[in-house]
Amino acid sequence: MPPYPQLMTSEPTLPPGLTAVAEALGSALGDFRVRVGRELRTLIAGENPPVRDLTKPIEGDLGLFGPDSVTWRVHSDGSMLIAGVRAILVQTMHPLAMAGVADHSDYRRHPLDRLANTSQFVAATTFGTTEQADAAFALVTRVHERVVGTAPDGRAYSANDPHLLSWVHHAEVDSFLRTYQRYGAKKLSSFEADRYVNEMAVINDRLGGEYAARSVAELDEWMEAIRPELEAGQQARDAARWLMLAPLPLSARPAYGVIAPAAVGLLPTWMREELKLPLVPALDPLIVQPAARALIRTLTWAIEGSFEADAA
Repeated sequence: MPPYPQLMTSEPTLPPGLTAVAEALGSALGDFRVRVGRELRTLIAGENPPVRDLTKPIEGDLGLFGPDSVTWRVHSDGSMLIAGVRAILVQTMHPLAMAGVADHSDYRRHPLDRLANTSQFVAATTFGTTEQADAAFALVTRVHERVVGTAPDGRAYSANDPHLLSWVHHAEVDSFLRTYQRYGAKKLSSFEADRYVNEMAVINDRLGGEYAARSVAELDEWMEAIRPELEAGQQARDAARWLMLAPLPLSARPAYGVIAPAAVGLLPTWMREELKLPLVPALDPLIVQPAARALIRTLTWAIEGSFEADAA
């Protein structure tokens, strides 16, 4: 017989007064979780409804990838908040792509609209049905037809140029993968990372881009081969500076104050220097990365809570 059987069989209980306080705190925390999650979803996706209810078993048309794909795993992770900012910063480095944004985008006056449109495209092509993905591709192609002009260096550009489409695609895949490997829930194996790049090639192909990388090695080679075309002109530096100080709602600014530096920390040194984005090397691993991981866990917890509440 154990010497203190009562310590091994009884469950800890709180006095009635403390129990009531604990229940009230739990309820308040639950309400806070749902409210923050819903606000964050609205901030990212606007008023667009989810393309699919991921709280229920997936039936019927699985879309381009399906729940067993690496793409679903990566794109459903909270690290995508950082990955999106990193992708935009990388994309500014191509003068022709940047000229198209500078001349035709209203991102300065309506940044949340641009964010919602981009989020909707990623959601539709990742989690939506094949019909929803097809509609998203068709919409982007139609919008791109109007995005033509002349860059500051005198070169003509077109957003439907297969080479520029491939640049945007590879900049995104490179950003999504690198960010997930640093901040994602569970790092991908080399096989899974190759599979992700291969899966995502369909996005490039469906938009009409040039040949897409289908492994991490090919992705690295593609990004290295295009480097002579990249440079940060004044338009790129202006966009990067604006992105660091984006006029978001007050409630979102503390979180963005972590997300933006985390995205900068994922850029190659030469790119940060050209964009004139400051980074103190010692602060990134000691302060920025731990803060970003804690933030991503918290925001994921909030978003999951809001989905659970909506499903209930």
